[in-house]
Amino acid sequence: MRDHASESVVLPSLDQVDAEIARVNRGKSHARHARTVIVVAAVVFAVTVLLSIFAFPLFRIYGTSMQPTLSQGDVVVAVKQGDLATGDLIAFSYNNTLLTKRVIAGPGDWVDIASDGAVTVNGASLDESYLPPGAQALGQCDISLPYQVPDNQYFVMGDNRAASLDSRSVRMGCIPKAQVAGKLVFRIWPLARFGAVGG
Repeated sequence: MRDHASESVVLPSLDQVDAEIARVNRGKSHARHARTVIVVAAVVFAVTVLLSIFAFPLFRIYGTSMQPTLSQGDVVVAVKQGDLATGDLIAFSYNNTLLTKRVIAGPGDWVDIASDGAVTVNGASLDESYLPPGAQALGQCDISLPYQVPDNQYFVMGDNRAASLDSRSVRMGCIPKAQVAGKLVFRIWPLARFGAVGG
């Protein structure tokens, strides 16, 4: 039989107690820090999503109709604003698909396109310095020219004029202002082409 009275209890020293308290506090501090990081990350994510939806939507480019200005896979930031000008790049809804094109003329403007693809708006030649040499083309044009843009609509064309389906075709026609999702202003991907886009 063991003699319990002869066993002594060894109490930790003050240094050991201080070390244990410090260890526990460090653990609590790490837990608080982790919770703070998670909360901040969640808030940043939520704000980013809200900005993306309501103020600065992001669009991924599909197809080749805007080459060489925009290429397949580019990711661009847009802004939502009221008025659009000739030369602006826009994203819009067409047949449940988001497309990107360039604004050529606005409501009430008269558009004419020569057989070589040269564009005039209201009788004045359109400065299309954003197009590379030789890019102008009549393309798929089956509308009657000159053509007047209806109220609250925009006449749009792709920069790859020979291959773009756009307002030159009766299949698409002009784009109602209500269908415009935003004006494209900045490319964020790929990083090698990071920067402003537009006219």
